[in-house]
Amino acid sequence: MEPDEGLATLTMTDTDLLTDFETARPRLRGLAYRLLGSLSDAEDAVQECFLKWQAADRTAIDNPAAWLTTVCTRHCLDVLKSAQRSRVDYVGPWLPEPLAGTEEGDPEQQVALASSLSLAFLTLLERLTPKERAAYLLREIFDQDYAEVAEIIGATEPNCRKLVSRARDYVKGERPRAVVPVERQQSLLESFLGALGSGDTDRLSSLLSEDIRLTTDGGGKAHAIREPLFGVERIVHFFRVIFINNAGQGRIEMSLLNGAPALIVELDGMVVTALSFDWDDDGRIREILIMRNPDKLERLQGIYQSVGVL
Repeated sequence: MEPDEGLATLTMTDTDLLTDFETARPRLRGLAYRLLGSLSDAEDAVQECFLKWQAADRTAIDNPAAWLTTVCTRHCLDVLKSAQRSRVDYVGPWLPEPLAGTEEGDPEQQVALASSLSLAFLTLLERLTPKERAAYLLREIFDQDYAEVAEIIGATEPNCRKLVSRARDYVKGERPRAVVPVERQQSLLESFLGALGSGDTDRLSSLLSEDIRLTTDGGGKAHAIREPLFGVERIVHFFRVIFINNAGQGRIEMSLLNGAPALIVELDGMVVTALSFDWDDDGRIREILIMRNPDKLERLQGIYQSVGVL
């Protein structure tokens, strides 16, 4: 069938159905990604919403956006419940899948909520219970009122307020007070990259916060440390052994991941490592998240190949 023939067979009802859903799609995808930490799982959640939207009696739905948000959130909560066991059995730390900043036209790159997309923020959310995470995201990031959040997650409004309050206190206690501007992050990361290239460990040390933490995710499929590293000395030693002593093996490029400057390591035309960073109030690196799991790098590989970076 030619594409035009397919479009010609759409009725007005079909068109309305698609319009309502496509309008909601970026928000649903953003919500699902923040909840699940996986792009493929987020896209599955959005597809599940579409199937239920198609099958629903839409004459009984007053607010399509609210209906779709409810379906998406509850599906994600079910996925998180079933994923708990697999994440317990995961080899080493589990980190969210990086989101490439080169996805042209991606609405996630356009929202003024980049800090809620950072890998450090998503990793922090992983330490909340699924319902705390959903309630916090819906209230604090997606601006739903408490009554709506309570209806969506199937809780009473007082209980919902407690969930959001606990999550807010935890996030506030773990996050820096100020957000380092992206341009400043980029400049600092260039200094970091320069220190790696020259082997200047004193310069490298000066860029790290005293309470810095480094976490790697290899998923049992790539070499990675299985416990987080803490402290300047241990982390400088890590970079000396892994990067400085192996200079020339592979290529390190600046990139944009989850809306923030990041580093991509390419070896023989393959993306083998992605490094994301979080910054303290003084502009020093407070957290480094290193993705080595090839399954979670597969999408980056495809994107960078398609734009000719690799």
